[in-house]
Amino acid sequence: MIQHYWANISATGQDAVIAVALILPVLLAGLLVRRGFATGPLVRGILWRYRWANAAFVLLIAISVGMGIGLISQERALREGTAKAAEKFDLIIAAPGSELTMMLASVFLQPTDAPLLDGFTYNQIASHDRIAFAAPLAFGDSYEGAPVIGSTAAFVTHLGDGAIEGRNIGAPFEAVAGAAVHLDIGQEFVPAHGFGDSADTEAHEDVLRVVGRLPRTGSRWDHAIITPVETVWLVHGLADGHAPDKAEPRIGPPFDADYFPGTPAVVVKPSSLAAAYALRSEFTRDAETMAFFPGAVLATLYRIIGDARQAVSVMIIVSQILVAASVLLGQFILTRLFKRQIALLGAVGAPRRFILATIWNYCTLLLVSGAVLGLGIGYAAAAALSRIVTARTDILVTAGIGWSEVHLVAGFVSIAGLLSFAPSLVALSKPALRELRS
Repeated sequence: MIQHYWANISATGQDAVIAVALILPVLLAGLLVRRGFATGPLVRGILWRYRWANAAFVLLIAISVGMGIGLISQERALREGTAKAAEKFDLIIAAPGSELTMMLASVFLQPTDAPLLDGFTYNQIASHDRIAFAAPLAFGDSYEGAPVIGSTAAFVTHLGDGAIEGRNIGAPFEAVAGAAVHLDIGQEFVPAHGFGDSADTEAHEDVLRVVGRLPRTGSRWDHAIITPVETVWLVHGLADGHAPDKAEPRIGPPFDADYFPGTPAVVVKPSSLAAAYALRSEFTRDAETMAFFPGAVLATLYRIIGDARQAVSVMIIVSQILVAASVLLGQFILTRLFKRQIALLGAVGAPRRFILATIWNYCTLLLVSGAVLGLGIGYAAAAALSRIVTARTDILVTAGIGWSEVHLVAGFVSIAGLLSFAPSLVALSKPALRELRS
């Protein structure tokens, strides 16, 4: 019965219930111990009297909590960023080999050597009645670190959701630049052969002209330059995929299989979800091709990352236990600072529960303040790391505070809050007269 009701609650509702359940024990304990007493004025006096020690204690808690939050938030942001970067790539068909390698090459534009699909195979893919469009990819060149990728106008439209500044590629030696490429519309450039330090800037003489710019997609393609696939073939002295008896040069499909130099991968847009699975099955059975969903490959990576995350989570839990122990020790030290005031309260007849509530309220207030500040520190650290990762990988990574972080803080506050009764009980166990004399 409980499982039935729980299953009917939304994911957000379940997370909220878990957060409340985690924080509820310390809330109930606080209500019981403070019932009937106004401890606020005395607690404020203690906070001000020992403000520098209190501030250092809060900062210690905040840094420890912030480290755990930053790690969890950044790992989740990286998964979401890579998933978003791959969402435009429904299905990829390539020659048999490593799905991971081809996914990294096609989606994240990592340089790789891969076997090529011939023109007959490409036409078999492109003419399939379950395919909306099939775009060949051609790698190998770059310009000032930006990969120059050959493809089709349909792929450019798909990648930018039709929002292109300027216009789409319409002829050989035209190009559309990604949002992060430092090329304006109308500028011309000569591509280099290869990537990075090994790129040969004098290998080609053909000049390409930028005719459009893509909007920011949050993927590695923001740093890419897309040109007709015919351009890449022509620059390397190959046929352009079309029979030479055509009156005028043209780009895009249909391609003539006899003049198709080959492509390492074909990005496929299936006509439907059912068609996607049918196509994967059909082109995976063929010994000449393999078909895979980049999302499925990423899911495998996420499982590996998930195992690593579990190990990191254990480390975070252990660190939080150590922090809770240090917090408890710190609370013992702090309560010793005003042991005479505690003894004086007992000597003038203050109820023991009032003294207990005052000390516990003081300790818990420091604890909650440090945890809340830790949320801010963790968010700031994750946001800074996200900007660094985005700049290094061209994958838009955006970190934020999610339910995992809230659960971590709620559980930490609840456990440490309950442990905060220990300093209070120890302080009350000391004879008031002896504490006053000391």
